[in-house]
Amino acid sequence: MKFPKVYSLDEIANLLNCEFIGDKNFQVLGMNEIHVVEPGDIVFVDHPKYYDKALQSAATIVLINKKVDCPEGKALLISDDPFRDFNTLTKHFKPFQFANVAIASSAQIGEGTVIQPNSFVGNHVTIGKNCLIHSNVSIYDHTVIGDNVIIHAGTILGADAFYYKKRPEGFDQLISGGRVVIEDNVGIGALCTIDKGVTGDTTIGAGTKLDNQVHVGHDTVIGKKCLIASQTGIAGCVIIEDEVTLWGQVGTTSGITIGAKAVVMGQTGVTKSVEGGKSYFGTPIEESREKLKQLANIKKIPEILNKLK
Repeated sequence: MKFPKVYSLDEIANLLNCEFIGDKNFQVLGMNEIHVVEPGDIVFVDHPKYYDKALQSAATIVLINKKVDCPEGKALLISDDPFRDFNTLTKHFKPFQFANVAIASSAQIGEGTVIQPNSFVGNHVTIGKNCLIHSNVSIYDHTVIGDNVIIHAGTILGADAFYYKKRPEGFDQLISGGRVVIEDNVGIGALCTIDKGVTGDTTIGAGTKLDNQVHVGHDTVIGKKCLIASQTGIAGCVIIEDEVTLWGQVGTTSGITIGAKAVVMGQTGVTKSVEGGKSYFGTPIEESREKLKQLANIKKIPEILNKLK
């Protein structure tokens, strides 16, 4: 997420009421999670296990809960609770905006697009040409939808990321300030849920088709011309490359990559990254031919036991 203008390090430190290490005029351009940071971004880290990863990332401002040596060309914001202060920045730069009409006045809707009754289109949403939005669809603020997109009834675009920090009093949510981006010619079935990014975009590539009741987690990027069948659950920060097929009830862990033109058979648990151009099955996931051989061999166990007797 980029800020509306360039801020100085001391301006951000004053906003957070925290110390800083570095030139007070050091430029701050935005904030992002570690997997999408760029120079000028703030990244937060609150566990020693991840200090080095954050300090050596592309981010040039690190919001951290300990005074450490500052890498050359970077700056530090010293906070007793970086998680809390990252939320403070999100609320400041991307505050919740109340809506009191079904289609916000700031929404931009292209020529030929039809929006059926009882749908909600939030603030600063952009919808392209010749789209069909069926009834009871909720499109949260800042969502971007391309041309020729069909979205069926009950689908929700832009709900918050499932991202929490456990505290003694309960779970503290990391506030989402990102977007959902739906490219041209995408089809989305009924009752799908696509969460917005924490600071970046959750993206569905051009020509991809989602069946009913598919969930897509925050910051996930789905490529072009993918097919995703019903009851599939895709975790956050997953990369699904072009022309992948996921059959029904597939589930994935977070932070993995599924290679281009892979086919994942129904009820598979994608527990790790997998290469493209192959077929997969089972939990834990394996190439389908190998997995089916294993299942066939398991069926032979009673016969082998009888022979041993």
